[in-house]
Amino acid sequence: MDVAVVQFAPYTDKDANLAMLRDEVRAAAEHGARVVIAPEYSMFAVTRLDRRAVAAAEPITGPWVDRLRGLAAEFGVHLVAGVAEAPGGGRTDRIYNTLVAAGPDAEYEAVYRKVHLYDAFGFKESDVVVPGEITEPATFTVDGVVFGLQTCFDLRFPEGVRRVAAAGAHVLALPAQWIPGPAKVDQWTTLLRARAIENTVYVAAADQATPRGAGASMIVDPAGTVLAELGESTGIATARVDLGHLARVRGSNPSLSLRRFAVAPR
Repeated sequence: MDVAVVQFAPYTDKDANLAMLRDEVRAAAEHGARVVIAPEYSMFAVTRLDRRAVAAAEPITGPWVDRLRGLAAEFGVHLVAGVAEAPGGGRTDRIYNTLVAAGPDAEYEAVYRKVHLYDAFGFKESDVVVPGEITEPATFTVDGVVFGLQTCFDLRFPEGVRRVAAAGAHVLALPAQWIPGPAKVDQWTTLLRARAIENTVYVAAADQATPRGAGASMIVDPAGTVLAELGESTGIATARVDLGHLARVRGSNPSLSLRRFAVAPR
């Protein structure tokens, strides 16, 4: 199965963001991708979150996600993208940082609300975002290949990715807005390969392009080999997920079956 990561530069115009995303999804589908991973905050993006994100937020049953689901159906792909979700229930002060996975039938396949908020490097995402509840790992399956969801700063917490792998994921889908900064790309690429190696999973990481993201979207195989990668600019990268290859890697390095510790929430 071919998987694509989409790297584009969303900003504050939700319609323009969807139009840009549509172009990239179309290109990915033309390259044969069955699953397309788009960045965190594909719906609405700023460098520093503030009340603009709250004002732009919509429920996941709202018009922007409806149109996102329409893209999945239009191009016959399974599409993952990040949205600013209005929590509902009368709450108007903060949002959820949410991933939505939609299938070619335009139906929801999985929803994940970011657990680890980016309160680091001088940023404080928790001023604007409510952390998601810790639930069973969010996964969806395409032709026997299981995809698990995590977002951006979650990458720095190996326990979360381990829960996804332990739940049966073959591929970690990781949308991100990895904020640029000193050594940030080195950290990003190192952590992506580490999560792939330690969990023996493919990692498909879609970052925002510059200037609000660091770029460097990539697809990594379960042995840590980079199969496809991008620079700073917009574009797509595709690679093939091969369950036979994954089985061989896990056969030679059975780290998941040899582990002696479980992960528990705190």
